[in-house]
Amino acid sequence: MLVFVYGTLTDPARAREVLDGPPAYAAAAALEGWHRVDGDYPTLVPGGTCEGRLLEVQRPALHRLDAYEGVDRGLYVRVSVPFEGPGDVPAGTVETYVGDPERLDAPGSWPGEGTLAARVRASIERAAVVVRQVD
Repeated sequence: MLVFVYGTLTDPARAREVLDGPPAYAAAAALEGWHRVDGDYPTLVPGGTCEGRLLEVQRPALHRLDAYEGVDRGLYVRVSVPFEGPGDVPAGTVETYVGDPERLDAPGSWPGEGTLAARVRASIERAAVVVRQVD
């Protein structure tokens, strides 16, 4: 399973600590439709592009990543985003984490009604959000 990372988890030492083992970076990637903003921690907001890396993990590692990102505390939500491999070939989805800008003291917001997760998921289709492998 692939996870698009764009912040602290792009650092191999941090990823090793969180995953309790060496990270398996699959490739460089770009997320189109959202961009990174920085507050207490980095997060994504609508518009633009964000460069990052694809981290290859086994499903049990998602629990560690969820805990690290504070999903249970409402700091971040994990969402599935369409993924295109080399040559823009559709290749399924990747997971990524989107933080609540307000709770992270970061600029930007997610328009719409409902929970952060609902607003982020609605943006995926509305803004044609996609992760593309760039290697």
